[in-house]
Order: sequence, then C-alpha cells, then structure tokens
Amino acid sequence: MNSENNNYLITLKNLTKRFGKLAVLDDVSLSFEKGKTTVIIGPSGCGKTVLIKHIIVLLRPSEGEVYFHNERIDNLHEKQLAKVRTQMGFLFQSGALFDSMTVEENILFPVMQHTKIRDRAKLQEIAKAKLAMVGLDGFQEYYPAKLSGGQKKRVALARAIALEPEVILYDEPTTGLDPIRSDVINELIIKLKKDLGITSIVVTHDMKSATKIADRIIMLHKGRIEADGDAESIQNSPSQVVQRFIKGEISEGDIQSMQVSFEDIKTNGKK
Repeated sequence: MNSENNNYLITLKNLTKRFGKLAVLDDVSLSFEKGKTTVIIGPSGCGKTVLIKHIIVLLRPSEGEVYFHNERIDNLHEKQLAKVRTQMGFLFQSGALFDSMTVEENILFPVMQHTKIRDRAKLQEIAKAKLAMVGLDGFQEYYPAKLSGGQKKRVALARAIALEPEVILYDEPTTGLDPIRSDVINELIIKLKKDLGITSIVVTHDMKSATKIADRIIMLHKGRIEADGDAESIQNSPSQVVQRFIKGEISEGDIQSMQVSFEDIKTNGKK
C-alpha cells in the first residue's frame, strides 16, 4: 500500500482504536481508490462503523494515521477539520434529519454552515437539484415526520451531496427498509458514482446490496481485515469466517454454547 499513489483518495496506516482494554480496530491498513465504491462488511461489533468514523475524524486513533489527499488529517484541530469535512458527506444509519426543519432546510443546512451563499433563488436551486438527483423534487416543504423511512434516507442523501463532496460515507444505508426501497438506495449509490464520480465507502450487513454496488468488498472480523477483493472473490473466499457471514450461518461453536446454556437452564429449573 502506498499513500502517495494518486489513485488513492483516503489511506489508513496501521490504524488501531481501543476503548479501554478492548481493541475494536487492530492495526488496520487500507487505501480507498478515487471514484470507486468500497463496501465494508462484517458481524456486529467488528469495527465497521468505528472505521468510517475515523475517516471523517469523528473518532481519533489510539495508534496509526489517517490521510486524505496524501495529507494527514487525524491530528488536525477541529477548525482545520471543518474544511476537510466539507469534502466528505456522511449518511447516518437513521438519516439524522432535523425534525423541526423542512426537507429544503435540511438539505441547505450544510450550505448555510459552510458557504457564503445567501441568495434565496440560488439556495432554492441547490435544494431542487439535489432532490431531483434522489427523485424527490417537489418535497421541499415537507417535514421529516411526513416522510417514509426510504424517503428520509433519500433526503439525507440529498443533504450529504449538498456541498458536492468527493466522498460519501454510508453507515448501513438500507437498514430498516424493505427490499424495493433498499434497491432504490443501491441505485442511487451507483448513480452518484456514475454521474458525479463520487468515491463511496459503505458499511452494510446487506450482502445483496454489497454485491450489487461494490467495486471492492472488505470484511472485518475481530478488528482485522479477514478478506479484501471484488464480489466474486469474496463469495468464493476459502475463509470459513467469510462463508458463514455471507451465508448467514452460525458457527458450530456458537451452536454448542447455546445448547450448553439451554441444558444449564433446564438443570437449574429442576432444582
């Protein structure tokens, strides 16, 4: 891995994150290529969300370094980070819309925070264009309470692209959505890559989504990289950990531990 390769937009070097004695990320080194969609999979608690929060420096590493455009960013002050973050959009799992704001106001929030644009017509034009990209033009005056789960995610995505970022980080973008609404999100991720050249990093448990949108899939397990490759290589991985995850199969050890626990319950209940 070479952080100075011009094809790489983001590089993580020997990234370790500890919470107390628990190492959630353990010496992870990765580079993310410009204009590509990288999907990060793995069981709950393996460090997926912690990893993408380091990319936008919502968390700082216990050890290691984070680079954006070959410049180290994990050691920057918050004021310095503000400019970096304008080049990154973040789609939270819940959407995280402001309930007291209209759809238009939600989308324009980062524009108002980080630019000097105040012309009303120009602001309306920005909101309209972003909503059109996610298929929701006409919803400007709606409040989040009136939107479906899928519509909230799409508005949140429109907000994430309001500043025309180079990178979008997605945290479980299809969670809580039915298969059709999930596929709408998948198609939007593909569209943004094709139309805007956006680099996407997507955390998900959804293997159907992962295989559809990914140029590259990385699996984390116990804070380390278990597998790294395209969808076909991941599906054909010789790793039993990978195969159990993509097939949704519990391990024999977990089955046995549940049986032992059940036997203990029955035994104790007879006493």
